[in-house]
Amino acid sequence: MTAPNLQQQDAMLKRLARVEGQIRGIQAMIRRGEECEAIAQQFAAARKALDKAYQEMLACLLEETMLDPERDDAETLARVRAIFTKYT
Repeated sequence: MTAPNLQQQDAMLKRLARVEGQIRGIQAMIRRGEECEAIAQQFAAARKALDKAYQEMLACLLEETMLDPERDDAETLARVRAIFTKYT
């Protein structure tokens, strides 16, 4: 297995930085005593952003598996199924 390429790394790190900022914002909202609904809305946005980063990582893993020249089609399909079973 290989690591994400530089473009994939950059995209994932940007998404994670956005999530980190959202989480810090949620912490600040809680400290300020803001309304629960407003906080819940920010939680939902942070979850969605984290899900998107996770999808990027899964896409990277699937691409890596599908493009592995040492695997035949049956092995590739088995690996893709295993990835989906384990991570989704």
